[in-house]
Amino acid sequence: MSHTRVETPVTATPPAPAARAQNRRRAFIAWAIPIAVGVAIALTPAPSGLPLNTWHYFALFAGVMVGIVTEPIPAAALGLVGVVVAAALGLVHTSTSQSALWALSGFANGTVWLIFAAYIFSLGYSKTGLGKRIALMLIRAMGRRTLGLGYAIALADLALSPFMPSNTARSGGTLYPILSNIPELYGSLPNHPSARKIGAYLMYTALAATCVTSSMFLTALAPNVLAADLALRTIHVTLSWTDWFRGFAPSGFLLVAIVPFLLYKVYPPETRESPEAPRWAAEELRKIGAVTRKELTLLALVVLALILWIGGAKYIDATMAAVLVVTLMVILRVVSWNDILGNAQAWNVLVWFATLVTLAGGLAETKFVDWLAKSLAPILSHRGAIAAAVLLIGAFFVLHYLFASITAHVSALFQVFLAVAITIPGISALSWALLLSYPLGLMGILTPYGTGPSPIYYGSGYIRSRDFWTLGFLLGLLFFVVYVLIELPWLKFLQI
Repeated sequence: MSHTRVETPVTATPPAPAARAQNRRRAFIAWAIPIAVGVAIALTPAPSGLPLNTWHYFALFAGVMVGIVTEPIPAAALGLVGVVVAAALGLVHTSTSQSALWALSGFANGTVWLIFAAYIFSLGYSKTGLGKRIALMLIRAMGRRTLGLGYAIALADLALSPFMPSNTARSGGTLYPILSNIPELYGSLPNHPSARKIGAYLMYTALAATCVTSSMFLTALAPNVLAADLALRTIHVTLSWTDWFRGFAPSGFLLVAIVPFLLYKVYPPETRESPEAPRWAAEELRKIGAVTRKELTLLALVVLALILWIGGAKYIDATMAAVLVVTLMVILRVVSWNDILGNAQAWNVLVWFATLVTLAGGLAETKFVDWLAKSLAPILSHRGAIAAAVLLIGAFFVLHYLFASITAHVSALFQVFLAVAITIPGISALSWALLLSYPLGLMGILTPYGTGPSPIYYGSGYIRSRDFWTLGFLLGLLFFVVYVLIELPWLKFLQI
């Protein structure tokens, strides 16, 4: 298959001193904005009922989040700066030993290591050639149009979602390693102008799809099960698998149907059609020949991971299952230990997400989240059921900007919001539990750290930071609007 070379426009190269001055200005602005935001918040009087130390921690957190957008230094390094400053100033714990334990706590987080394992899976697919083989098979079957590949990704995630309660394992550990092989076959490279050729569209479609499917089934996301357990403990209602599915099905199927097409329009790939792609893929498959022993070994290990993730949850944690498979990959020489040590992208994402988990957890530990949730209750107490529902769900949804973990979000806010919700007449307790549970998967789209697979796709090198935040806001708004417009009347119709 022939690829059209992407020509870089020839522009006049500025003199070296001018270029250096321009870079210094950009660096100054990139630092100035987050520092200004943090200092402005810190100098503002703390709201009533909020300790000054907690307010200062929020100022630091806000500054770091803005810095992730402006990127004065790499995001992982910025996250590390935020954790170190918070620990050094005693903003979360006054004890130096407790501050140190808090600062390092993200590196003991299971989701962080599951994300790391997903990158090693991707490395295995690349090293053995299995990823290229599967990518070629997908192109042969559906590669005539880029939109077809987008729907193939969404449908693959949908098929796996009822059986895999970890979207990191499902999308990050299973689909991403295969997906990451496709763009380069079309001449679309990470961290390169050609990233928008096809890679950016495919990566973001995969993330958006897994956020939707994570809300569709009770068993598609571990925090869904946690929310169901908290609902039972808090208001004594049972969220069954059937009630969950039939309640969300209209929203879920609609979003799965429109997301690949919508992104195709608002975040369009440069390569739309490639009629010769299936023929070329078939010829490439003929050239690479029969499946090798290493490919078969990796395939067996991936199947083992799927079995453990789907059916072994009672016996082994999802992260431990992933680490076990990574260990077997080294023992069976699918990848070498030096390959793992040399995977800078994986280690970078591990540090970045570990620090973000720690920083977001600090908001809960300093009781900032509790104060914010309780502050919302009086605003809702005198409103009608529909208005209160929109405001309450909207606040619960938007507050995910403060969290790097859906599990942490559920643990910190779900019971508080549910307790406020059931005081509002006109909506049943079961409906309130579902209305607050369904957004858990959807809200992951908001930020590059909002759900397990997010840092994987963010770190792929195909999606620019600005694009990630912009698309997160746009799709978050779309998800929320579709959700409230459909779910409020639908649950009433079902009489749930």
